[in-house]
Amino acid sequence: GKPVILGVIPARLNSTRFPSKVIFNLKGKPIIEHVYDKAIQSNLLNKVIVAVDSEETKNVINCQNIMMTSDKHQSGTDRVAEVANKFDCDVIVNIQGDEPGIDPLLIDQLITLFEDPSVEMASIASTDLQEDDLNNDNVVKVNLDKENNAISFIRNNLNPDLTYYRHIGIYAYRKNTLNLFTSLSQSDNEKNHRLEQLRALDNNIAIKLLISDFSHRSIDVKEDLKNYEN
Repeated sequence: GKPVILGVIPARLNSTRFPSKVIFNLKGKPIIEHVYDKAIQSNLLNKVIVAVDSEETKNVINCQNIMMTSDKHQSGTDRVAEVANKFDCDVIVNIQGDEPGIDPLLIDQLITLFEDPSVEMASIASTDLQEDDLNNDNVVKVNLDKENNAISFIRNNLNPDLTYYRHIGIYAYRKNTLNLFTSLSQSDNEKNHRLEQLRALDNNIAIKLLISDFSHRSIDVKEDLKNYEN
């Protein structure tokens, strides 16, 4: 039959740069609830789970499918893998809990890339890269090969001869790729750049990028809330 697609929104309560970010009230509801409400509008996700690590989050948010996960995880991806392995699913979409502006259509376009059997892991690259973004370490940049596979992800020190896109931190993986990824130890590149996706590239897992003009921003620090005020 058709592949089963699972969406997981990892919700770690103690984010370093913006504590309790996922439950911060934005226009009447927690940030993560905005993300969940967008994700369930996707036509291709068969199920969406919010993966929480604290009772506080669980008690504050009003989402149908909430699953408690270990508070020992090193990363959101490990949390996503814990959930994925409780379900019979083929492709898993890791939807960031700090992207309240995520577009359900974009999630569907990302999933559609897996119609190509060679795609193991995928993410999104936006053409909306502003002057301010170039020097902002919180904005991750990606450059691509001719097949739209990632060559490298970078925060700063951009090479003026290359074309970069703004990386949107939503990932999709085949289940075996997700389990492989989380079984690998952190690579030096990953530690140095604080970019988990470099572990995939360092281990020859290709990341296919969907190119979009998506202009919404994630909320990394409190100042980013200004993008959502109007």
